[in-house]
Amino acid sequence: MPQRQNPRHRLPLRATWAHAFALTATAATAQTVTPPAASASAPVARPRPAAAASAPAAAQRIEITGGRNTDVDERRQSTAAKIVIGREEIDKFGDANVGEVLRRLPGVTTPGAPGRGGPPRLRGLGNGFTQLLIDGQRVPPGFSLESLTPDQVERIEVLRAPTAETGAQAIAGTINIITREGYKRRLNDLRAGISDENGKRSPGLNWTHNDSAGDLTYNISGGAFAPRRASSAASRTTVTDIDAGTLLEDRKTTSSTAEKRFGTNITGRLQWKLGEGGDQLSLSPTLFHTEAHSDSQFNLVRAASARPGTQLYDDGTTVGDSRFTNARMGLNWRQRVGPVRLESNGTGGSFRSVNDTLRTENTRSTGVVRVLSDHAAVRENSLTFSLKATGVTGAEGGGGGGGGGGSEAHNLVSGAEIDASRRIETRKTLQNGADLLAGFDDSLQARAVRTAAYVQDEWAVNPSWAVQGGLRWEGIDTRGDNGAVSGAVSAAAVGERSSTNRSSVLTPLFHAVWKPDPKKQDRVRLSLTRSYRPPALGNLVAKPSINRDYPVTDTNTFTSPDSAGNPNLKPELASGIDLAFERYLDGGGVLSANLFHRQIADLMRGVTSLETVSWSTTQRYVRRMRNIGDASTSGLEMDAKFRLNQLIEGSPGVDLRANLSLYESKVKDVPGPNNRLDQQAKATGNIGADYRLRAVPLTLGGNVNWVPGYTTKTDVGQFSTVSTKAVWDAYLLWTFNPAVALRLLSSNLDPRDYTNTGVSEVQVKSGANERTSSSSTGPSHTNWALRLELKL
Repeated sequence: MPQRQNPRHRLPLRATWAHAFALTATAATAQTVTPPAASASAPVARPRPAAAASAPAAAQRIEITGGRNTDVDERRQSTAAKIVIGREEIDKFGDANVGEVLRRLPGVTTPGAPGRGGPPRLRGLGNGFTQLLIDGQRVPPGFSLESLTPDQVERIEVLRAPTAETGAQAIAGTINIITREGYKRRLNDLRAGISDENGKRSPGLNWTHNDSAGDLTYNISGGAFAPRRASSAASRTTVTDIDAGTLLEDRKTTSSTAEKRFGTNITGRLQWKLGEGGDQLSLSPTLFHTEAHSDSQFNLVRAASARPGTQLYDDGTTVGDSRFTNARMGLNWRQRVGPVRLESNGTGGSFRSVNDTLRTENTRSTGVVRVLSDHAAVRENSLTFSLKATGVTGAEGGGGGGGGGGSEAHNLVSGAEIDASRRIETRKTLQNGADLLAGFDDSLQARAVRTAAYVQDEWAVNPSWAVQGGLRWEGIDTRGDNGAVSGAVSAAAVGERSSTNRSSVLTPLFHAVWKPDPKKQDRVRLSLTRSYRPPALGNLVAKPSINRDYPVTDTNTFTSPDSAGNPNLKPELASGIDLAFERYLDGGGVLSANLFHRQIADLMRGVTSLETVSWSTTQRYVRRMRNIGDASTSGLEMDAKFRLNQLIEGSPGVDLRANLSLYESKVKDVPGPNNRLDQQAKATGNIGADYRLRAVPLTLGGNVNWVPGYTTKTDVGQFSTVSTKAVWDAYLLWTFNPAVALRLLSSNLDPRDYTNTGVSEVQVKSGANERTSSSSTGPSHTNWALRLELKL
C-alpha cells in the first residue's frame, strides 16, 4: 500500500485520471519540480500558533514537532484492511525469532508442536495460500523465519485482502515484514541472551546500529545464534483387513533426536538523501547463513508379521548435516519529477543449500541390513526489477481512508514488475551403494519468469467515503527438466523430461471504507477481490522420490507412496469478499470484527493413485498434486487492543489484547462431514496483558495462544486428526536505567503432548479392503530465556 499523503500538504491539482497517467508517462522529460507531499509515515512539520500580533517579530518563537504515526494510526488511515505491529509489540516478549512473534498475531497459526512453529498461516491456510513478503519482496524458497530476529524488524503488516500493489498471490492474505529503517537518531543496541529447553542451552547475540553522516543515514542489524534441541516421539501403525477383520500389521516406533545449529545474519539499509525534494537512493544488503547437525536413534517393534515387501529392521540411526546460505542486494531509487514520484527497485539474490542424510538400519541377529545415503543440493539465482509511479490529484485538503476533509482526492499508483529465477537441484539417493533412480540424471533444472503490471487508484470521495480500485495482471512461465534418461526409463518418462507450464491471471480488486460519522473514528470496510495461488515449482517439475520403506523391486502401499511432479497443474483462483467494522478508542485502543468468504476454483491437493512407473518393474502408488475441483472457506475474525482504564475509570493501566478467529471450509468433491481444506483449524485465539508497576521499574506480561483440535476428511475413507494446542507465555522486564534492562521469558509454561492421527480405508491392488491407522505423539517442553539489553 502506498504511503498516504498528508491532507494538509496535498498538491492542488485538478487533473483527471487520464491527465495523471499522462504525467506518469512523460515524467522523464518534465522540467518543473513541485515540492513533495509529506508522507504519513514521515515527520510532519506543524508550527505552533504565533505570538500576539502586537509582539515584536524578534520575540516570536516557532517549534517544529512531529513523529511517525502509531500502529493504530497506520491501521485506521489505510483504505484496505490491515493490521500493523510496530517495534514495541515486536520486542515485548524478547522472542528469539520472528516466527515466535507471528503466532500471537490475529488470525495467524503455525503448524507443529507447541513451541515448535513452522511457516505462518493466515486463516489457517498454508502451502502457498498466505503471501509472505520481506520489504515487499517474496521470501526466497527454503528461507526460514527462524533466521530473522525481531531486532532486525521495524514493523509487521498483515493485509487480510490483496491489493494491486502488494500482489494477488494472497488467497488467505499477506504478511509483509519490514526490516529496520534508517533515521537520524543514533542507536547502538546490544542484546545477549541464553535459553534453556529440555536441558539444552541456546545462546544468542544481536546488535543494531543506526546513525547518519551528512546525507547518508544507515541502519545495520546483525545476529548470531546457536540453538540446541532434544526431542522424542512415539508412533504406532496398524493395518487391518476390513472384510476379514484380521490384523495384518502392527508396528511401534520410538525415536529420540538431538539437534544443534549455528547461524548468523546481517541486514542493512543505507539511505542517501538526494537534494531537498525527498529524492532518495538506498541499498539493502542481507545475508543469512545456517549450519545444522542432527543425530537420531530409533527402535521398531512389530506385534504382527510384516507383509511382503516391507523393509525389516529392529533399530537404527540417522545422521543429518545441512547448510543454508541466502544473500540478497536490493537497490531502491526514488525521484520526484513534477507531480509524479517515481520509484524503481532492483534485487539480486543467490540461494544455496546442501543436505546430507545417512540412515543405517540394523537387526539384532545380523547387524546392518540397509544403509540409505541421500545427498541433496539446491542452487538458485534470482533477479527482480520493478518500476512504480505515484501521483496525487484532487482538491486541497482531500483525505484518504483515514483522513477527513475534502473530496475528489486521488492517489494514483501504476507499476510493472519482472522477476526471473533459475534453479538447479542435485539429488542422489543410494541404497546399499546402489542408485535407486538409475534412470534419471542427478540434476534437475528449472527456470521461472514472472511478469506483472498493475494500476491502482485510492480516492477520497467525501469526508465519509474512500475507495480503492485496482487491476493487476500476472503471468508465470515455468520450464523444467526432470532428468529422465533415454534408454534407461520408459519412452513416456523421457517424453515428459522437459515440461513447460504457462499461466496468467487478471485480478480486479476493490476496497471501500465508510465513516458513519466523519467526526468520529469508527470505520466500516468492504473488499471485493480476486486472488490466486500458483503451483509450486517442486509440484510442477520433480524427480521422483522413492518411499524408503518399500524398495523399487516391489510394490509399495497406498499410505506409503512415492512422489512425483505434475506439469499440468493449473493455478487456483479465488473470489472473495471481506466486511469489517472497526471502533477506535480514545487513547489508541481498537476493537474490530471481520467477516470473510473465499470461493476457490481448481483447488490443488495431493492425490495418491496406482501407476505404471518408469523407475520400477511393478506398479507403484504415487502421490502427485492435482486440481480436484472447487472449495470454499468462510470465517469471523475479532480482535481488540486497549488499556483497562479506557473501559473502567480508575482501574490500573493494564494493556489488554485479545483476538479470536472462527473458520469453516468445504471441499466440494469430498463428501462431508469434516471435508475441510487441508490443515485448517476450526479456530484460533490469543489473550494477553501487560502491566508496568509504578513502585519498581518492572514490566510483566503474558499471553495464551490456543488452537483447538480438529479432524479433516481428505477423501472418501481418509481422515486426519490433530490434537489441541495451547501455548502459555510470560515475561518480566526489569529496567535498571534507560541504558540497561534484563528480560526473562518463559514460553510454553504448560507443556503438553502433541498428537497427529491418520486413517485410510482403501481397496488395495489385490482387491482387499484395508484400513491403515497411524498415530504419532511427542512431548513438548518449556523454554526459559534470559536476555541482557544494553543501549551503548
